[in-house]
Amino acid sequence: MNKTLFFIAAICALAGQGIAQEDMGIMKLDEFRYPKQRKIIDIPNVNGLQVLKCDFHMHTVFTDGHVWPNVRIQEAWKEGLDAIAFTEHVEYIPHKDDVKPGNLRPHELAKNQAAEQNILLIKGTEVTRNTPPGHFNALFIQDDKNLVVSRDSELDNQAIQAVVDQKAFIFWNHPGWKAAQIEGSYEWIPFVDKMYKDKNLHGIEVVNGFGFHKKALDWALDRGLTIIGNTDIHNLIAHEYDIDRNGIHRTMTLVMAKDRSAEAIRTALENGNTVAWSSKYLFGKEEHVRNLFHACVKLIPVFYEKTNAKKAASRYYELQNNSDLYFELKLVNGKATKSMILYPKSSQILIADAGQGKLVYEVVSTYVRSDKHLQVELSL
Repeated sequence: MNKTLFFIAAICALAGQGIAQEDMGIMKLDEFRYPKQRKIIDIPNVNGLQVLKCDFHMHTVFTDGHVWPNVRIQEAWKEGLDAIAFTEHVEYIPHKDDVKPGNLRPHELAKNQAAEQNILLIKGTEVTRNTPPGHFNALFIQDDKNLVVSRDSELDNQAIQAVVDQKAFIFWNHPGWKAAQIEGSYEWIPFVDKMYKDKNLHGIEVVNGFGFHKKALDWALDRGLTIIGNTDIHNLIAHEYDIDRNGIHRTMTLVMAKDRSAEAIRTALENGNTVAWSSKYLFGKEEHVRNLFHACVKLIPVFYEKTNAKKAASRYYELQNNSDLYFELKLVNGKATKSMILYPKSSQILIADAGQGKLVYEVVSTYVRSDKHLQVELSL
């Protein structure tokens, strides 16, 4: 018997043993399958507050999404999120002939699995008015019984009031959506201004998916509104973000809270303790982005000094990024390394002329206004 025939015979014999062992059933071939793994997104505490990874805008088949609610829990667990919210459209239920309608139905179906996988599942909904005024997410609602289903523009105020009455945390979704098609849809419109003045608007979704709404960041900063970033996911997360291939995480809101609970998240949202994170970029109030940067990045003291022929000394430092965030720095003031990229969990050598007290860098992977990046001082 030649070697090829012997190999085939051996495989057939092993298969026969497998069949015999399984009583002519199916032999499982899962011995090389990797166990399920949860990604850990490592971000240090900021001034004693935990940094929770949250997505407060997503859809399932109960409105215009493409997946069952439990799939969203599985995705969130695998990707290392702490909290999510299903925010189904109140007024738009395209699959109502195929699923049992109910704005909070996804929450009811997924809450047990969320508890088992340690995901905080927050009740929410999306008040979907015509644009303008646009769409508004309401978090921490109690029930869906009195929500306004009609999209008649004369009922816009009643639709918002229905979630205000539930003491919801309300933010304006993707204010730049349809800006090219509808005049005035990307402006600080009277309807939104009234909500703001009545204290019924608490935040703005500055980043939706991969879309950064520049005006929205300035509106939030100028009016003291909470900065939010979400996926607004309808499809599979892995389909939209290609996580397994290039590691790009989903867009999310980093919530700096006193503990990992729904109550602490609500308090942090009300206090505006958030930073939006999308791709390589961070968006937020300058104070919060600065505190986050300094929690993640450490300058290791000088470890080497070299003098050139002109007797000018250069000192060598190490700049460490102890987080899974990304920081890109450009020198603004001082004599040192001109630019550095701090990839997640990495460090770079910083070379600076001796005799300087500090360096100033611009962190160009951050936005603290639509036209401004964070500037940080590094004390030498």
